[in-house]
Amino acid sequence: MSKRLPHRQLATFMQIPLISRIPWDRVNWTTSIFLAVINTLALTAVPLYIWHYGLDWFQAGLFFFFYMATGFSITLGYHRLFSHLSFKAKSPVKMATLLFGACAFENSAIDWCSDHRKHHKHVDHDDDPYDISKGFLWAHIGWLLFKLGPEEPMDNVNDLRRDPLVMWQHRWCIPIAIFLGFGLPVLLGFLWSGAVGALGGFLLAGVLRVFAVQHSTFFINSMCHSVGTRPYSTRCSARDSAVMALFTFGEGYHNYHHEFQHDYRNGVKRSNFDPTKWSIWTLEKLGLVSDLRRVPDEKILLAEMQETKRRATLNTDQHASISAVLGQQMHDLFHQLSDRLSANYAAIEKAMAEKVEVSRHVMENCRRETREFAALLSDLERRLPLTA
Repeated sequence: MSKRLPHRQLATFMQIPLISRIPWDRVNWTTSIFLAVINTLALTAVPLYIWHYGLDWFQAGLFFFFYMATGFSITLGYHRLFSHLSFKAKSPVKMATLLFGACAFENSAIDWCSDHRKHHKHVDHDDDPYDISKGFLWAHIGWLLFKLGPEEPMDNVNDLRRDPLVMWQHRWCIPIAIFLGFGLPVLLGFLWSGAVGALGGFLLAGVLRVFAVQHSTFFINSMCHSVGTRPYSTRCSARDSAVMALFTFGEGYHNYHHEFQHDYRNGVKRSNFDPTKWSIWTLEKLGLVSDLRRVPDEKILLAEMQETKRRATLNTDQHASISAVLGQQMHDLFHQLSDRLSANYAAIEKAMAEKVEVSRHVMENCRRETREFAALLSDLERRLPLTA
C-alpha cells in the first residue's frame, strides 16, 4: 500500500483543474526547469544573500557590468545587428555581442534571430512564436515553456549561416553561456572575498542578472504589444511605451520598430530614451560599425500623418457631436486641422515621389500640425465614445 500512495497522490494532483489543463506532453522541460530555477533563486536566494551578507561595491559593480554587457548584446547585437541588419559591424563588436549575448541564456544568435524574424513576418498570427493574441503570459514566457508543434526549419537565417563567428557561437553557445555567464562571476567573486564572494557572484552577476535581462526581453514581447500608443500604424499590436524603454535599453518604442524594422533607431525622436541607438552611433564614430540604416524623416512623418488621418476618418460619422462636447470653436479647429493634414500629406508624398527635398521648416510645420491634430483626437477619444 505504501508504494502505491505516491501514485495516488500524483493522480489527485493531476486532477486539480488548473494542473489537468496543462499539456504535459508538450512541455519544453529543459527550458522550463531552467527558468523555474532562475526565477525561484532570483526571488528567494538573492534577497536572503543580500540580507545576510550585505552588498558591497564590487558585487554591485559586477552585477552592473554583466547586466549592461548582456543587455546591450541582446538589443544591439542579437536584435538590431543580426536580426534586422540595421548596420554593419566589425569583428570585435560581433564577437563581444555574441559572447555576452550567449550569457543571457536566450539561445544562440541564429535561434534567436530565426524566431524574431518569424515574429515580424507573422506578427499577431499563429506562426508568430510569441503571438500576443494567445494571451499576455503566452507572449511573455509561455511560448518558451511549451512546444505546440513540430520544430520548424530555420530557413530564414541563411545570411547568418554564412558568418563564421555566428556559426561558432551557435555551436558553442551553451558552454560559452555557462563559463562566461556563471563561471566568470563566481571566479571574480571568489578572488574578491572567498567563498562568500563566489556565492555573491553566482547569485548577483549570474542569477539576478539573467533574471533581469530575460524579463527585459520578455516584456518587449508582451507589454510592448499590450500597453502604449500606436502613432505610426495600427496594422499590428505593437505599441510605443516610453516607460518600457527605460527597462529595455530603448526597445520600448515598438510601434515605430514594427513599422520601420530596419532602422537602427527604435526611439527616433531626440527626446526618446534609446541607449542602444546612442551606443550604435558612438561605435560608428569610433569606426567599429558602419552603414547605419535610417528611415527618411519624410517617410516617418507620412506614417504619422496616415495614422492620424485613419483615426479621423474612423470617427467621421461622429463629428456632428464634436461641437456639442467641445464647442463650435473646437469643431472648426478639427476640420481646419483635418484639411491641413490632407494638404500636407499630399505635398510631402508628391515631393518624395519627385525626389524633391523638403525644407526643415516645412517638415517642422507639418509635424507640429500633425501632432496638434493627433492631440485633439486623443482629447476627443477621451471625452466621446470614439474608435481609436
